[in-house]
Amino acid sequence: MKEKIKIQLIKSLIGVPEKHKRIVKSLGLRKRNSTVIQADSPEIRGSVFKVSHLLKVERVKK
Repeated sequence: MKEKIKIQLIKSLIGVPEKHKRIVKSLGLRKRNSTVIQADSPEIRGSVFKVSHLLKVERVKK
């Protein structure tokens, strides 16, 4: 079974560069405190790394 990660947007997108806003939107996050569960892949990890100062990331145990 593939690993999953839970991603939560903890900071506001006000004043953030447009590129970071697009990355957050591509992860499936819309508003502050919204949460999504994504597959743990290199593409998702790269996106999370670029905007890690805005997010909280946890592994999902199943």
